[in-house]
Amino acid sequence: MYKLIASVSKSLLLARWKQTLVAAIGVTFSITMFITLLSFMAGLNDLLDGLIINHTAHVRLYKEIKPAQKQPINQSQQYKQDYNFVSSIKPKRERLEIQNNAAILKALQNDDRVLGIAPKLTAQIFYNVGAIDLTGVINGIDIEEENRLFFFNENVTEGNYLDLKNIPNSIILGKGVAQKMLANMGDVIRVTTSKGERVQLKVVGFFELGLQDVDNVQSYASIATTQKLLGVSNNYITDIQVKLKNIEIAPQLAKEYQQLFEVDAIDIQTANSQFETGSSIRTLISYTVGITLLIVAGFGIYNILNMMIYEKMDAIAILKATGFSGSDVHHIFITIALSIGIFGGLLGLIFGLGLSSIIDQIPFNTAALPTVKTYPINYNPKFYFIGIVFSIITTYLAGYLPSRKASKIDPVIIIRGK
Repeated sequence: MYKLIASVSKSLLLARWKQTLVAAIGVTFSITMFITLLSFMAGLNDLLDGLIINHTAHVRLYKEIKPAQKQPINQSQQYKQDYNFVSSIKPKRERLEIQNNAAILKALQNDDRVLGIAPKLTAQIFYNVGAIDLTGVINGIDIEEENRLFFFNENVTEGNYLDLKNIPNSIILGKGVAQKMLANMGDVIRVTTSKGERVQLKVVGFFELGLQDVDNVQSYASIATTQKLLGVSNNYITDIQVKLKNIEIAPQLAKEYQQLFEVDAIDIQTANSQFETGSSIRTLISYTVGITLLIVAGFGIYNILNMMIYEKMDAIAILKATGFSGSDVHHIFITIALSIGIFGGLLGLIFGLGLSSIIDQIPFNTAALPTVKTYPINYNPKFYFIGIVFSIITTYLAGYLPSRKASKIDPVIIIRGK
């Protein structure tokens, strides 16, 4: 019986092959644009998030200078029953150093949830450009760990990042800083520390993240060079960057580390919440547009099947008169709808992959994103699975109502009318 239903469905499809082709093209176009749009938008999200996620610690441990929460007067027994109002509270004179950092680093290394750690030292400095001083920051980093965990070398546009380790008193300048100073490779620049001491550093490379607020201020040196710059001991660090095996547990671990090590901690989700929000909105828009295209294609199939029923009243009456039940007729038209959906959907997947591949080869060069050479595309198989599933569901729903209408046709009334 199934072979007979398939044969009748095929005959009806081929009898009106132009309308069938139009319906299939509608599904194909919808799936093609659905796949292309999602692939491109996901690639764009990966690119934008990668600017932050790949170069940012999942959990950052640091020390923030702030006023003491408990003031001495509140601890005095004499004024315990009184209301004490203390204004203009100033923080104590403290260093930004993370105390007992060796023990913290060892504890983090033994934590199974941690993928890696990279100590860091931040120094507020001034770049000396003739008579002008430019505000800046030098990040003292463990070069090898910084590159392993945060892909530091990807954003070094000129020079070798390992020169920071091999050449004493060297610096990799942010691209924006270098342009303001007219600095070239091999130049020796002067910087002034917050204590007023001037130090000469050799330029061994340029760094460009693509975020102007960063590139116009930040530069990089080794931890040893930065410690020497500040005149501090070789165990002085201001930040501990932690990269986790599972980024989703970062908020939970940040709170845990803050209590355990008695330092300030911030997770990547909190620090960059605006990027996650933007990614979610762009993804939602992509799915909304793609599903809308499929629904429009579904209405096209619905109209074509409705027209087919009106034009094939005689054929449906004859089928019922020769022994086909209402259920059989229903299955015939559902088979027609699903055939259009599956055929058009599979072609849409192929064309979507092809169009995505073409976009992936189009040059995309911008000074803001030096590491990006072509438009970003994400070839996630999930998009293709969602596309074909939505194609089948949409076409099934488009064929359901017409097939029910066809199954309820009374052959006696049709034949009597003829």
